[in-house]
Amino acid sequence: MTGQARAQSSATEPPSCLMEVRDLRVHFPVLRGTFFKRPVGHVKAVDGVGFSIRRGEVLGLVGESGCGKTTLARAVLKLVEPTGGQILFEGNDIWAQDRAAQQAYRRRVQAVFQDPYSSLNPRMKVREIVGEPFRIHMPSMTSADIAAKVRRLLDLCGLPARIAERYPHEMSGGQRQRIGIARALALNADMIVCDEAVSALDVSIQAQIINLLMELKDEFGLTYLFIGHDLSVVKHLCDRVAVMYLGNMVELTDSETLFDDPLHPYTAALLSAVPVPDPVSEAARPHVVVTGEVPSPLNPPSGCVFHPRCPRVSEMCGQDRPALIEERPGHHAACIHIDPPTPPHAPGHGEVQGREAPV
Repeated sequence: MTGQARAQSSATEPPSCLMEVRDLRVHFPVLRGTFFKRPVGHVKAVDGVGFSIRRGEVLGLVGESGCGKTTLARAVLKLVEPTGGQILFEGNDIWAQDRAAQQAYRRRVQAVFQDPYSSLNPRMKVREIVGEPFRIHMPSMTSADIAAKVRRLLDLCGLPARIAERYPHEMSGGQRQRIGIARALALNADMIVCDEAVSALDVSIQAQIINLLMELKDEFGLTYLFIGHDLSVVKHLCDRVAVMYLGNMVELTDSETLFDDPLHPYTAALLSAVPVPDPVSEAARPHVVVTGEVPSPLNPPSGCVFHPRCPRVSEMCGQDRPALIEERPGHHAACIHIDPPTPPHAPGHGEVQGREAPV
């Protein structure tokens, strides 16, 4: 099915689950010893994360540096093997596939990386960079067919055909990132992982790349996992947003609800740190102050990983780690101090659907 056909079908059918992550754990061993290395601990980069990505949506992943966002993305891309848990793509475990299924998965899930300066081979021309996926996955294609495909992809990403004969160092950062997007589109991918795809660009160029991503999503029915630091970009681009802290997912809901009514204290602190251009509004709005330093993932705290810095902390917070549960319809949070929802005016309206509902 072509991208355009997928987009047309998704307009008439309810969204389905494209990818599901179940209790994902990625732990890196810490080795000591001069000659005989032995593990003395594990860095828990991702520790029990679970969520789903619906077909055709943009799921944002936010959190401070070191919280495990990029490690999670690398596991989704099969660049790092999980310690435990499952990643299901259309119901199939991506780490329990034969070689043919693995190659098909790599064609359907592509990536756009953060740094457009280092993600492109400086010794290859643009036509070679964008055409490389065809040479690897479609070896029967002729050079003329590959050249035609490359021209088409460059045109889709707003680049002139003459740029195909240039090297990456001859172009701007925005042009390089467009080349990275063209390469990700080469094999008709279903899903693209954007790992800080606009953070290394100027603000004006960021807007152009974001608009390009949205146009391509609408045209080809793409699904994005968008990792970002800039919360204004995430709010504009994403349908749902997941918040991570120290390898754990602490909140997940739609973008509008997250920014208007965050439930987890870490999310509230994260949003509170975003400055408001109006000085009067900035002075009047409440601020959530978080003290202390982020604990080490080598030795995370017991119970809730945020409790050493949490303004709502109680004795229970240090005992058991709270699960990510549905506190409101479609709004998941991992905290035992969530205020109960406001009672609805009409009987049965807005009731919580259950604390064990799937994410």
